[in-house]
Amino acid sequence: MLRGKNIIIAICGGIAAYKIPVLVRLLKKGGANVKVVLTASAARFVSELTLATVSQEQVYCSLFPPVERENVDYTRHISLGEWADIFVVAPATANTIAKLAAGLCDDMLSACFLTLRPNKPVLLFPAMDGEMFTSSSVQRNLAMLLADGARIINPDSGELASGQCGLGRMPEPEAIAALIEEELLKSCNKHSSLQGKSVVITAGPTREKIDDVRFISNYSSGKMGFAIARAAAERGAKVTLLAGPVSLITPPLVERVDVESAKEMYDAARQLFETCDVFVSAAAVADYRPDSPFQGKLKKNGEELSLTLRKNPDILAEFSKQKSPSQIAVGFALECEDGLKNAIKKRIEKKLDLIALNFYDGKSSGFEVETNMLTLIGSDDTATVLPLLSKPDAANRLLEAVEKLIQPDS
Repeated sequence: MLRGKNIIIAICGGIAAYKIPVLVRLLKKGGANVKVVLTASAARFVSELTLATVSQEQVYCSLFPPVERENVDYTRHISLGEWADIFVVAPATANTIAKLAAGLCDDMLSACFLTLRPNKPVLLFPAMDGEMFTSSSVQRNLAMLLADGARIINPDSGELASGQCGLGRMPEPEAIAALIEEELLKSCNKHSSLQGKSVVITAGPTREKIDDVRFISNYSSGKMGFAIARAAAERGAKVTLLAGPVSLITPPLVERVDVESAKEMYDAARQLFETCDVFVSAAAVADYRPDSPFQGKLKKNGEELSLTLRKNPDILAEFSKQKSPSQIAVGFALECEDGLKNAIKKRIEKKLDLIALNFYDGKSSGFEVETNMLTLIGSDDTATVLPLLSKPDAANRLLEAVEKLIQPDS
């Protein structure tokens, strides 16, 4: 979501300004274009050189550029406001909050703020002594900015520069970056047919207990399913992600439900069958589970051990049995040989609207890798072979195919 986005980071004169170079680096690493606006007081806490280095951009401090320079842009505060996709004030001091609420315009920060387009998001991160933050004047000014459309992120509690501990601490750079990405997601208008649709996605492996310390599972990392969840949320869908045991960060604006076994995933999915518009089964669900898991730890008492396995419920097949004509079912087929033949057979048997054939080679496609090579097969069994793509790019191509299946009036 950050890639290609234009972000203004406006810094006020507070001790929390020391966190901003780290924030800028995080945003740049995510692919964003970042320009920094620095008040005169902020320059006492963090240097212009540091910010220019991490942003790889000119830092804007003065409303009036030096006259002696050639090709001087005297309206750069206007061009900056037009350039920005989002305007972030961090830390936001009581003084700057008051100026923005009153509509004052006496420095580069306040001038850029006033030239923002009305539909561009504004994030303010107040950081100051707790008594200052809760004062009637600061709260009144924040209420005015909130009414004007800004989003106010209340400070955290913790150790303050005064040596006291309490309300007033600015969130850490990682938390700020996540909130910026979330706000950009909300404001992104892609005119997708998934806008407002309920999308349920399963992702990751399942674990089937042998005893209390051992289980049957597979190598699924969940990266493909999480990429689909993120891409669906970016399109404005209401996404529920049913995640097996994985170590992945929940994408912004996605509701995550953690499960462990295939039975738990089935029970969680079944509650959503009737209300979802699109069901995407990207999880590598175990086909079988031990019939009678041992309580405690199973002791070694012989050269061999036999396990009786019982078939697990087929989540996608159960959804397809009861789905209405307006609902869409999407599955994945991981194959090592006869891939197209097996994928078409699976699509027909499970009555799927779309199936993504994922040919496993263990190197560039399949489990625990960053790329995938998918073949998308629709209800007429026409196969669209995609090139080797990153999983986020493959997720977007998959959802482009799903969008074409959604009826305009559904």
